[in-house]
Amino acid sequence: MHALYLKPKEHRRLLGGHLWVFSNELREVPRDIAAGETVQLFTHDGRLLGAGFFNPQSLIAFRLLTRDEEQPDRDFFRRKLLEALKLREKIYSESETNAWRLVHGESDGLPGLVIDRFDRAFVLQSFSAGIDQHLPLFCELLRELFDPKAIVVRNESPLRELEGLPLYRETVLGESSNMHQEIRDSGISYRVNILEGQKTGFFLDQRENRRHIRKYAAGADVLDVYTNDGGFALNAMHAGAKSTTMVDISQEALQRAEQNARMNGFGNFSIVAADAFETLGRLRHENHTFDLVVLDPPSFTKSRKTVPTALKAYTKLNRLGLQLVRNEGYLATASCSHHVSEEDFLAAIHLGAMQAGKHLRLISRAAQPPDHPVLLAMPETSYLKFACFYVTNL
Repeated sequence: MHALYLKPKEHRRLLGGHLWVFSNELREVPRDIAAGETVQLFTHDGRLLGAGFFNPQSLIAFRLLTRDEEQPDRDFFRRKLLEALKLREKIYSESETNAWRLVHGESDGLPGLVIDRFDRAFVLQSFSAGIDQHLPLFCELLRELFDPKAIVVRNESPLRELEGLPLYRETVLGESSNMHQEIRDSGISYRVNILEGQKTGFFLDQRENRRHIRKYAAGADVLDVYTNDGGFALNAMHAGAKSTTMVDISQEALQRAEQNARMNGFGNFSIVAADAFETLGRLRHENHTFDLVVLDPPSFTKSRKTVPTALKAYTKLNRLGLQLVRNEGYLATASCSHHVSEEDFLAAIHLGAMQAGKHLRLISRAAQPPDHPVLLAMPETSYLKFACFYVTNL
């Protein structure tokens, strides 16, 4: 393997548990080593730190795989998958769900790799040049360990461009009929399109939070904004909501949400295909109110530079949502923007509440579920913020 050397004192973050080295921390960035090649990393004075993926085209120049002298080979990656599987089988029983995140990148020691399981199908995403080179191996290991009906690679994220990687989608295994999988989660069934649904086909990261809102939804009029496949709305209906309104700008998403509602035998819902901000403003103008409002927007920022703009959007969104919450009602609101801290997110909600003339009591806060584990040494592995409030008029 080729060798890379850090500048003096740049090894401290890695010794603290972090897995990345940035290009400006290397003594030099070799241009004769191919992107994605596995290399060894040393301190400035020659102490071995481990082995990992190198990419001279990326700001993240090195991603650590192992702190030992071992060669990351087929057996190494197979062992990593089995370690990840053991944790998921401990977290979720088959009677509870047949869908979970098998690999959450750095948190599972496989930097830049995401693998989601949907019953007998697996969807992979790669965010590093090194993982990209090993995708055929991971697909082979999935076939060996799980005997799946379908394997799809969804490499469509713009984040790949930071690694100099192309965007594409590929069906590795499975016929067209296998691209739809029925998953179960806490008593609710969903039909997931792993080829056309957003990201890997379905957002698994809100599963615990969707279940949490059931206690506030029983007998309630519920508004679910950015409903996507209907996750929060279906949990509200499962809990016995009096009425449920699902809002999304995507007609395709609403079709999936309606199909999921019908499949579960729910009928007390309506759908609105429109922009979230415009819809909230219109509902306010028409004097509609709800007992529970759920706000689960997409990320409002992809970089630190646009965080101030994102915080303004969170303030406005929560103000509009809170204006629709009845006195003694509830707001459930989320942010999946990694660059927005929980402190800033809560501050934006508070400002929105002041503007809406509402008094908030924080009754629960949460994050991503345990199949999306977080490395304490890597704040980059934490991104989801979720909070529920008891809402009264000022």
